[in-house]
Amino acid sequence: MDDEKKYALKMVVDGKERLITFEELALSNNLAQEALVRLLVDKKLIQPKELLDKMEQVKKERYRKPEPE
Repeated sequence: MDDEKKYALKMVVDGKERLITFEELALSNNLAQEALVRLLVDKKLIQPKELLDKMEQVKKERYRKPEPE
């Protein structure tokens, strides 16, 4: 098993360097996304169904079959 961590980025905060792993970055992005969705729903700017519909649309666009040449 490879115990060596792979880093996604390096941050400098208050003059101190900190290496961020891909796992930490993914978790941070997930938390930020969930907080943003909750805020938008709580403020009634979007409905949960709208979000799900848009996610489905993006999924279809992203994973569509390539057009034949």
